[in-house]
Amino acid sequence: MSADNILEGLPSFEPGWVWLAGAGPGEVGLLTLLALRGLSQADVIVYDALVDQSILSLARPGAVLEFAGKRGGKPSAKQADISLRLIRHSRDGKRVLRLKGGDPFVFGRGGEEALSLVEAGVPFRVVPGISSGIGGLAYAGIPITHRDCNSAVTFVTGHDAAGEVPNAVDWHAISKGSPVVVIYMALKHIALISERLLSAGRRPDEPVAVVSRATVQGQRVLETDLLNVAAQVAEQDIEPPAIVVVGEVVRLRAALDWLGAIEGRQLLADPLGRSCHRQTGSE
Repeated sequence: MSADNILEGLPSFEPGWVWLAGAGPGEVGLLTLLALRGLSQADVIVYDALVDQSILSLARPGAVLEFAGKRGGKPSAKQADISLRLIRHSRDGKRVLRLKGGDPFVFGRGGEEALSLVEAGVPFRVVPGISSGIGGLAYAGIPITHRDCNSAVTFVTGHDAAGEVPNAVDWHAISKGSPVVVIYMALKHIALISERLLSAGRRPDEPVAVVSRATVQGQRVLETDLLNVAAQVAEQDIEPPAIVVVGEVVRLRAALDWLGAIEGRQLLADPLGRSCHRQTGSE
């Protein structure tokens, strides 16, 4: 079966419907087939700041592209206005693709928008995407799980609706119970977040990686430790969007940095030397 036939066999995008779709972490090749189907049929595409231009270039000729991005510290569309825009376009009989970076239901406000559609009686479909906390770290050569290191991982946001470090997060419980912590939108408050993790008992020398512009041109990876991560982020001028991972799995990058290997990096066969479990102070 050809690629065209595969797309033709997918659900059709009906007028008046909204598709809440994840565009993945950025690399166009990480789009799902169903997201590509949506791009090829949508009349209106309401997209976020983290959607790469290479993905938008796949839109159907004649489709209307509307920016609805949210960036910390910059003028941003209000969430209520975005939801109303989706409802208005759908009621005009348009096929509306709401395109979000990563996955719409992973710190992407997709749930809020879907609830608004339900309240308005608008039919919708959810199209999951690859979250940056998984795909972005994979492109950095960091697996979020490894059976010699961890059997649990925690995903947490670095700021709440007010833009502050979320007080509802139990940093002590996370520090004690999760060998690996993946933090979204953390750079603005990285000093306070690292301080809270250290206060909760994480080791100062615990490995940390910060992956900026994951999967797209200009990807940067900072490898450091929990004590020095804030200073290193500032010193090396690491900018968002970025994903932060704390835990011994970061050490595996020495063996699994496959993008670095393409550029000539010598990979190590045994970067851990011994079990992660014996190295992780939080266990």
